Amino acid sequence: MTLRAELRTFFFLNREILRWIFLGPFQGRPVRTAAVFRQMVRIGVQAFPMTALTSLSIGLTLAMQGAQELSRMGASAYVPNLVAVTILRELGPLLVGVVVIGRSGSAVTAELGTMKVGEEIEALEVMAINPVRFLVVPRFLAMLVMLPVLTVFGDYIGLAGGWTICHFAMDMGTATYIQRLMEAGHPLDLYSGMVKSFVFAWLIILISCQSGLGVSGGAEGVGQATTSSVVTSILAMLVANAVLTAVFFVF
Repeated sequence: MTLRAELRTFFFLNREILRWIFLGPFQGRPVRTAAVFRQMVRIGVQAFPMTALTSLSIGLTLAMQGAQELSRMGASAYVPNLVAVTILRELGPLLVGVVVIGRSGSAVTAELGTMKVGEEIEALEVMAINPVRFLVVPRFLAMLVMLPVLTVFGDYIGLAGGWTICHFAMDMGTATYIQRLMEAGHPLDLYSGMVKSFVFAWLIILISCQSGLGVSGGAEGVGQATTSSVVTSILAMLVANAVLTAVFFVF
């Protein structure tokens, strides 16, 4: 499939999802709430342990590297500032997005691809059940809700990791650490991270679903689509992150 055809399919899937979300209830076909909650558990809740471990390691690493470099300039007191700004603005939403792509995005692609290969999607169409409404919309809404939630959760865990180094390795009091965080971190930093996580969620789930629904070639095609989905999602997220960072930097 050419790039032009993929983009056309991408925007068509966008249109169909929004149509079923906003117009479906007026047509007597509302979003299946139970399916959305089930996908929220699979996409988000089950990813909490991996998100916590990743965010904690990033907080620890940032604090250790920052302490080592800033102490040479006699500015070790600014380690909490470094941790707060870096995690809230950039690494929090970005790394949580990578975790979700590797765990949940690939699972969505593999699941839909297996259903496509097994002709289950064609069976839904035969029963007059729209695959986008039945399969894609619940996953889409679940991702839009859970990725920002995971990002906030990861931000707190990352800041806790920074506190661990500052408190136990640099003898910085907890009150001092929190005060430095509040001085360095601005609500707009958190809001910008939340906006990024929302955009990342949109891109990740759309690319994952599009790749899954477009599978062909049997089991080998499922594997190729899953790999392509992960790579494309990461690249799209990095590009979107650069664009959004530039927008927030200007405004």
